[in-house]
Amino acid sequence: MSKRVVVTGIGAVTPLGNDAASFWDGLKSGRNGIAPITRFDTSELKAKLGAEVRDFDPKQYLDAKNVRQTDRYQQYALAAAMQAVADSGIKDRIAPERFGVYYGSGIGGFETFVNEHNTFLNRGPARVSPFFITKMISNMAAGMIAIHFGAKGPCIEITTACATGTNSIGEAMRAIRHGYADAVIAGGVDAALHPLSMAGFINCQALTDSTDPDAASIPFDKRRNGFVMGEGAGALVLEEYEHALARGAKIYAEVAGYGSTCDAFHVTAPDSEAKASGQAIADCLAEADVQLPPEQIYLNAHGTSTPLNDKTETQAIKNAFGADAYKIHVSSTKSMTGHLLGAAGAIEAIAAIKALEEGIIPPTINYKEADPECDLDITPNKAVETPLALTLSMSLGFGGHNACVAFKKV
Repeated sequence: MSKRVVVTGIGAVTPLGNDAASFWDGLKSGRNGIAPITRFDTSELKAKLGAEVRDFDPKQYLDAKNVRQTDRYQQYALAAAMQAVADSGIKDRIAPERFGVYYGSGIGGFETFVNEHNTFLNRGPARVSPFFITKMISNMAAGMIAIHFGAKGPCIEITTACATGTNSIGEAMRAIRHGYADAVIAGGVDAALHPLSMAGFINCQALTDSTDPDAASIPFDKRRNGFVMGEGAGALVLEEYEHALARGAKIYAEVAGYGSTCDAFHVTAPDSEAKASGQAIADCLAEADVQLPPEQIYLNAHGTSTPLNDKTETQAIKNAFGADAYKIHVSSTKSMTGHLLGAAGAIEAIAAIKALEEGIIPPTINYKEADPECDLDITPNKAVETPLALTLSMSLGFGGHNACVAFKKV
């Protein structure tokens, strides 16, 4: 018999704030976290804007020694995980062997990789840091989270590009549902906002060249021409329902469904027919097994603001919902956060959970010009208050990775 899985803790480090509460407040108010990049010189880059994490102090979470020995991506991940575990109250309330970590990164320690490569070229191999490998590899955020909390159950790092956070949550749900753990810290992180990574995304024609923060990340708008790169981390504590109930935990929502498919089509472009991406949503809905008026459903779209993604995702939603696609509520919070790559699915799951809890749909801001190929109700410009019974978070990644998770009230 499969077990029920609930969310008992959330944590976030984002361009809208460095905890879940400030992140959600920013979304509700329609605040734009996109601005000219301040961390490095963009004079030779066609893209000048980014969604930077601001005012983050890693020493709030780590001692000075550990700060020196970790990459920015690991610091963000640990901070979000610590927030989520504190929020859940699960520390010392679970057997270590029943406590797992499913935490992913799309890119890992990119900044460390570039810095140590430069050291190797300029100063020789003897000067490369002994912490180079542990700061760089993508699994180390998951490993460090497990070490910090003594979580000795399954510890899995998932990398599915921009679907990483959503796949991590979905696979963690399955691990609990089928009895492999009683609780799992799940989520995603990336901190790859760097001139080299931006140059790569620019040259594969993925980033916007807009210099106006209010006309840059504009999902579903006809003017869109690329995404804005962001950074950050999100973490959720997923817990078996009876285990959470027994310890009197606060329950945000139940993880009701999960769908995961692959376009098997192209390394960057989505399949315009949206059959596999639509199937991921349909599978998620089928597993959620709820019969609801479509007006009580909200879908947090991947909504990257690229020409191909947004119209293909619109088609995927239509494929999954049929005529009801026009009745459900949709928005893209990337209009405010930019694209956090491997962290996107994690923070957007938090947005979906908070939307369900408060009955507030965060807006797609800076929407001005309708695109007939993106003709759903995308909650333009202002948040909407309405009763919700089910929320979904959708992610689409390079390589054709599609993932969708669903949350419902307990």
